Amino acid sequence: MKLPYYKSSYVLRAKLTQYLLSETHPVGKSKAVYFRNNGFNQTNVAKLEHALLAIAWTESVTKKVTLPYGNNYQVDGKIKTPLGSTIHITTVWFIKTKGRKPSFVTAYPV
Repeated sequence: MKLPYYKSSYVLRAKLTQYLLSETHPVGKSKAVYFRNNGFNQTNVAKLEHALLAIAWTESVTKKVTLPYGNNYQVDGKIKTPLGSTIHITTVWFIKTKGRKPSFVTAYPV
C-alpha cells in the first residue's frame, strides 16, 4: 500500500536542521552522525528533503502504527547521498486522524 495522501506529504525544514542533522539534539544526534557521515549537512538540506519526499511518493508502506491522534507509517527506501553513494533508510510519516497531509517524523538507517 502507498502512503495515504502521499502527494500532500511535507517535511518541515526545522525537523531536518534542528533534529535530524543536529549533533546536539538529545534524540536526533545519533541520526545526525549517520546522515552527516554520508554527506548531508546544513548546506544541502534541500537535497535531503527532496530525497525523503521521493521515498514518500514512490515506495510502499512497510508498517502502520495506530496512535491516539492518528497513524504513523513506516516507508523504507534508498536515497543518493551527496558523496555519491546510495543508502537504505527507514522514514516515518504521521497523519492526523482527520488529516490528509503526511508529515515527516524521522528517518534512520535500515
